[in-house]
Amino acid sequence: MGGDDRVRTAEVIAALSLATDLGVGLPFEHGLQSTLVALRLAERLDVDSGTASDAYYGCLLFYIGCTADADLSAELFAEGALFSHFNPVAFGSPLQIVTGIMHALADPDAGLASNTLRIAGRLPRAIRGHQAHITALCEVAVMLTDRLGLPASVRDLFRSLIERWDGKGQPDGLRGEDIPLPLRIMHVARDAIFQQLVGGTSYAAGVTRERAGHAFDPRIAHLLADEAEDILAFDDDTSAWSEVLDREPGGRPALAGTAIDDALAAIADFSDLISPYLVGHSSGVAELAASAGRLYGLSEAAVVALRRAALVHDVGRVGVSTGIWQKSARLTEHEREQVRLHAYHSERVLCRSPFLAAIAPVATAHHERLDGSGYHRGTTAAALTPPARLLAAADAYHAMTEPRPYREALTPTQAADVLGAEARAGRLDAASADAVLAAAGHQVRRLDRPAGLTDREIEVVALLARGLPTKQIARTLGISVKTADRHLQNAYPKIGVSSRAAAALFAMEHGLIRWGEFPIAGSHGRS
Repeated sequence: MGGDDRVRTAEVIAALSLATDLGVGLPFEHGLQSTLVALRLAERLDVDSGTASDAYYGCLLFYIGCTADADLSAELFAEGALFSHFNPVAFGSPLQIVTGIMHALADPDAGLASNTLRIAGRLPRAIRGHQAHITALCEVAVMLTDRLGLPASVRDLFRSLIERWDGKGQPDGLRGEDIPLPLRIMHVARDAIFQQLVGGTSYAAGVTRERAGHAFDPRIAHLLADEAEDILAFDDDTSAWSEVLDREPGGRPALAGTAIDDALAAIADFSDLISPYLVGHSSGVAELAASAGRLYGLSEAAVVALRRAALVHDVGRVGVSTGIWQKSARLTEHEREQVRLHAYHSERVLCRSPFLAAIAPVATAHHERLDGSGYHRGTTAAALTPPARLLAAADAYHAMTEPRPYREALTPTQAADVLGAEARAGRLDAASADAVLAAAGHQVRRLDRPAGLTDREIEVVALLARGLPTKQIARTLGISVKTADRHLQNAYPKIGVSSRAAAALFAMEHGLIRWGEFPIAGSHGRS
């Protein structure tokens, strides 16, 4: 791979759509199928090419903000509770939405009295958290979409993602045709395909018709309900991947050179946003692996491919419950197996795209070991290429210098000692470990000041990104809570965001995360 390589934008975005399926707990290709529904609606509505194109990309990326504040949701809701109780009513009436949140808060193993107290205690925080999550979801979606090489018109759809036809949506209470037509198509398509999953095609048609004039544009909702048998028809034995790519509207844009790297870096940050413990991990590993690859003697084309593999190596993390990554206690055997599966999930996301499939063998081997003791395939030395060995060493070293819920971050010296021991034991490649340690250099590089942030504002934003509340930021930096809050209030408008998740995304994008220098919030994480 070189600077002149190209890949269709839709190919990368469709792969990211598969990752969002995992992140929300939806069946694989759910996003692809909903995009085909959006295209079928667009054809019947006879919309122009630009509208169809925006609906296409927007539908693929509908849940791109799903990792925003995922750690906070994991504290309040049991695994799968939001999917079972909230997602079916996300486009329902306000009463249905609140009821869905209440049901999601309940403990299925507890009695009525216990659950009444549980819901009463948690509901106010859940309602506040829901409002904050909507803000974070939209901000993160806008920021990530802006890095994928798509038109501004697609990015701007996510500013209004939760608006409703009846004006009862968020954040601006847009009503009727003030909501962009592509977004109105996306809403109907996404909800209909979900309701089909819940109760079948007739059920989906009924729910869609019921929401006409409320959440949905009545013309679009009635169109789907009237023709549901055709619009929602899919062959369960056939992948939707090829049809989605074949039916891309418009001029089929492509990414080339550094634009590819920008898009893959956005995927990296999407993945790492799942937990404050992981912010900046993938981009940090990519930088370290690329530097090590040059020292190792790889060609520049091989270094580019290695860096790209490192950027997407952990995309499968989103397929594992956030509660596992946030867990400080010892994992159960079932939970350990889920962790081991994240490399498999990465493979599932990457292998559909021919472009990404070329780097998948390196990306998904980052936990393999020369003696066959790694995962998820138990591959041995003979099948592990130099780039795969370099990525495994870079990932191991970088992870050790980051805090985890069950341990503090190791110092660079401690991490180097462990990496050397793994090489001597025959689990990691010695030459790769040496290259990684040489690349690490055990030096803290000087940080740039993006967006006009001061040094103190950079420190505050970095700590915020790692999940620390204002009081703990103040305590860590030895400043007053009032001063810490003032720095935050100054930093937010400079960055152009208003949520922690979006600030964390900005911090990752601009290299502001400096693991090992400061603590992380609490002891409620997992990596």
